[in-house]
Amino acid sequence: MTHRTGTADGQPLSESNAASPQHPTDAILRQLAAVLESRKGADPQHSYVARLYAKGLDAILKKVGEEATETILAAKEGNPEHLVYETADLWFHSLVMLAHQGLSPDAVLDELARRFGVSGLVEKASRTTAADT
Repeated sequence: MTHRTGTADGQPLSESNAASPQHPTDAILRQLAAVLESRKGADPQHSYVARLYAKGLDAILKKVGEEATETILAAKEGNPEHLVYETADLWFHSLVMLAHQGLSPDAVLDELARRFGVSGLVEKASRTTAADT
C-alpha cells in the first residue's frame, strides 16, 4: 500500500493539516475543502488543483469519470488496498468538482444525513415521484 507524505495537492503536511486517526471524517473533508478553495487563486504552474480549475468543468468531469472507472476496476480486481486508493482519488476529484461548482462537502453530508434512516427503496421512490411532477 502506498502512503502519501503530503496533502492531496502535493503540499507538505504540517501539524495543522496532518490527518490522524483521531480526526472525524467531516473535519478531514472540511480541511480538504479549504485547501481546494484556496487553490482557486493559485498558479496553475505550481498546483495540480489550480491547473484543473483553469482547464474548466469539462476537464474536471473527465477526471472524475476516469477515477470512477479506475475505482470500478479496482473493485473487480479484489485488492482492498487498491480499491481504497482509487476510491480516495475518486472522492478527491469529486470534491474538486463540487468546489468548482461552488459547493462544499457539507452539502453532500447534509444530503446523506437527510437520507439516513430512510429506506433506500422509499428514498428512491421519492426521487422518482418528484421527477415525474
